[in-house]
Amino acid sequence: MKEDYYDILGISKGATAAEIKKAYRKKAVQYHPDKNPGDAKAEEMFKKAAEAYEVLSDDNKKARYDQYGHAAFDGAGGFGGGGGMNMDDIFSQFGDIFGGAFGGGGFSGFGGGGGQRRVKGSSLKIRVSLTLEEVANGVEKKIKVKRKVQASGVTYKTCSTCGGRGQVTKITNTILGRMQTAATCSSCGGAGQLIDKRPHDADAQGMVVKEETVSVKIPGGVEDGMQLKVSGKGNDAPGNGVPGDLIVAIETLEHETLKREGDNLHYDLYVSISEAVLGTSKEIDAVTGKVRIKLEPGIQSGKILRLRGKGINSINGYGAGDLLVHVNVWTPKTLNKEQKEFFEKMQDNENFIPSPEKSDKSFFEKVKDMFS
Repeated sequence: MKEDYYDILGISKGATAAEIKKAYRKKAVQYHPDKNPGDAKAEEMFKKAAEAYEVLSDDNKKARYDQYGHAAFDGAGGFGGGGGMNMDDIFSQFGDIFGGAFGGGGFSGFGGGGGQRRVKGSSLKIRVSLTLEEVANGVEKKIKVKRKVQASGVTYKTCSTCGGRGQVTKITNTILGRMQTAATCSSCGGAGQLIDKRPHDADAQGMVVKEETVSVKIPGGVEDGMQLKVSGKGNDAPGNGVPGDLIVAIETLEHETLKREGDNLHYDLYVSISEAVLGTSKEIDAVTGKVRIKLEPGIQSGKILRLRGKGINSINGYGAGDLLVHVNVWTPKTLNKEQKEFFEKMQDNENFIPSPEKSDKSFFEKVKDMFS
């Protein structure tokens, strides 16, 4: 079971943005690889802290985490969460957090000290439309993506401006003394390498566009607007850089008869007066297929039938919601002479006089029950 992000950073759920940032910097400095060379446990804690900070520092991700926990980021790398973050991810996103404490934000081999900086390729974003059935039960989608990859035969050489570090250091004399600052190398854009040879079909960065089919597992219970991150399936980076990510935005299609509310589904069922009086059985839509339900004789308009477990699978793994069937008795707008005479005779019949029992709840009570 994954650790709670708040516990990892040692903060409370009500921590402010400044407190979250301060707590992350403290953990990052404590477990920084430069400070703990060869310590696998420290490196793991360093990654966990970065993953926690990535989620809790983003208002949207934090809100989803507070509501759904880790389940909000499950599936092929997480919904924009930090699952699967590597050192390049961490320093490309949060290098500024460390200031100059570790040679400009990186560490040996990944962008600081005397090592070579590894840049990350740009991310791609694609929208995927899902039916309500796919949302309810989860689905694996095969998505065709056009991404930039390094061309076959392209070679790179070390940037002479930064010596392969991807950064240039400047020393400035101030009233406080000599100040050292680091900036991204303008010659190589931070890659530490420049193109030496490139094929005729490659662009200026040595890239070609290639179409690739990516498999994305989407868990049941996703909501419209959620984003799924597939690590390493964005554009390649020049030289020895790491690929960017593929961001999959979820879009849910409207269902013809079912309406979603959280994990529950709603269905409006219309029956005739005779069906309501005599009772009947009806076949209705559900996300698992057709379902037949029985209506007892004398059923009242406004009655809500609850089919437990026939709703949306919970994204946090707590079972499925319910299917709520709203019974509506349809009153005919026109009657022939015989029908009209029948209902005129029934006006004073005791069986046709409304006499609700205490068990027949009011509309407001029914609405209250739905949300309880």
